[in-house]
Amino acid sequence: MISPCLNPKGKSLKAIKLIIILAVICVNHLAVADVGNRGAWGDQGDGTFKNPILSGDFSDPDVIRVGGDYYFITSTFQYSPGMAVLHSKDLVNWQYLGHCVADLTQLGPELNWDRMNRYNRGIYAGAIRFHDGKFWVFFTTMDEGVFMTTATNPAGPWSPVTRIWDKSGFDDPCPFWDDNGQAYLLLSTPGKQWWTHIYNMSADGKTIDPASEKILDNYQSSEGNKIYKINGTYYVFHNQVVPHGQRVGVMMRSTNIFGPYEKKIILENFPGRYDRQPNQGALVQTEAGDWWFITHQGRGENGTFDGRPAHLLPVTWTNGWPVPGLIDRNGAGTILWSGKKPINDFPIQVPQSDDDFSKPTLAPQWEWNYQPRAEKWSLTERPGWLRLHAFNPLRPGDFFKAGNTLTQRIMGTGGGEVVIKLDVAGMADGQTAGLCIFWKEFCTLGAVQENGVRRIELNNDGTKTTGSQLNSNSTNVWFKATIDDLGSSNFFWSQDGIKFTAIGDGFKFGWGNYRGTRLGIYSYNNMAESGFIDIDFFNYTYADPQNKKWRSFASTQD
Repeated sequence: MISPCLNPKGKSLKAIKLIIILAVICVNHLAVADVGNRGAWGDQGDGTFKNPILSGDFSDPDVIRVGGDYYFITSTFQYSPGMAVLHSKDLVNWQYLGHCVADLTQLGPELNWDRMNRYNRGIYAGAIRFHDGKFWVFFTTMDEGVFMTTATNPAGPWSPVTRIWDKSGFDDPCPFWDDNGQAYLLLSTPGKQWWTHIYNMSADGKTIDPASEKILDNYQSSEGNKIYKINGTYYVFHNQVVPHGQRVGVMMRSTNIFGPYEKKIILENFPGRYDRQPNQGALVQTEAGDWWFITHQGRGENGTFDGRPAHLLPVTWTNGWPVPGLIDRNGAGTILWSGKKPINDFPIQVPQSDDDFSKPTLAPQWEWNYQPRAEKWSLTERPGWLRLHAFNPLRPGDFFKAGNTLTQRIMGTGGGEVVIKLDVAGMADGQTAGLCIFWKEFCTLGAVQENGVRRIELNNDGTKTTGSQLNSNSTNVWFKATIDDLGSSNFFWSQDGIKFTAIGDGFKFGWGNYRGTRLGIYSYNNMAESGFIDIDFFNYTYADPQNKKWRSFASTQD
């Protein structure tokens, strides 16, 4: 008979376990070097995936399944339209579907082009649910209150938002309808009493009863709330900041929605990767009955430029607790950098990035920096082109106070290239327009017009490099930025779309206003409300999930 403490060769099982733990740590530590801003990601085409599954700023995720379809929402802060919605058939391959909030002025005037006063604010984390035959999304802004909207189709249209409470200072709501029809709403209160609260809510989700408030967890820094009822037990997930300053994922459970709750850390940071610590997330169950967890990783610090990318973790149920990822010696999950896909037989898809402006609406990846001035942009004035009319920024020369800047997320995947083609015939004196990349700092490559003369100019966060005068025989100009896998860009321009000329120094990406780096199109005029540009196309290609190099613009030309 073999001793329970010895294997057949006489080695201690305790020692073997230690060796296994060290091996796992070493393997994962090696894998860590290939994550973040570079390396393979998403669907690997062989039945496996690598994290992140969305290598960009897809923060504050919530995910649900309806039938065989999965829907993912992500916070958008001051960008419009607000609260992006993505769709997947397998939890790995995601594409943009639309947005929940078409008009940010429904939330408050500070989010409009004539105020632009909500950087690092606006639409924070939300929750999406399918109930009573329709989709529901709840979210807060820290200044304007608590909101909800509904739709029968998650691609939209969504109903005009309802402000269910005009009280400021709340975040991270999650609705819940119990089996008896009673509805509830969870909310957190960042500040001195950063706790998780629950309120009675009307069945239509349009009102809550402030007097019904109960505290579910008074641990300081409790946020990112999600609530589920599984086999008669209530599970409440949120994240917390533990004493050493890192976030952990916490699950609470009870047979009574008001508690008392047991509590367990189910997800914690892999040692040494503060920038990829677990954060807000959601449980979701496949049709086959398997459970998975999607979380955004990191807080954006330490030089990251892709924001807070989304990761997919398998869930192991242990003594009635759902534990995501690789279970460590503390019994909590940690990040797992690769694994088998939850569902096979669906093609590789990645978030859209290109637009030729031939459709009556902008492609779903686009978001304006603040609510745009509606009469100053058009897809119909010149069919097949996007027209941007110029007007004064709120502060002369201030890129971050210039309205109608059209943006999308940069994917931190292993490099990329963006090329846009403009017709600048309609420009006016005082106008500048072209390609932009920005975070807390900005870099613009565009045409500027002074005294009827158009020149190329690179503006690297206030440091300007003046390029050549544009040839008056053609009003077309191409702007290009190449993006490397470490998060910086170099800039080029052309008047024939074939031969490109480099200009200026590189621009280093980063993290600002709680957002990763964005790229887009800008146009404004410091002198007068006059001038316009027409954009023929915006091509943004980036390294695919298997980290194959993007196609350069030159190779795509006829």
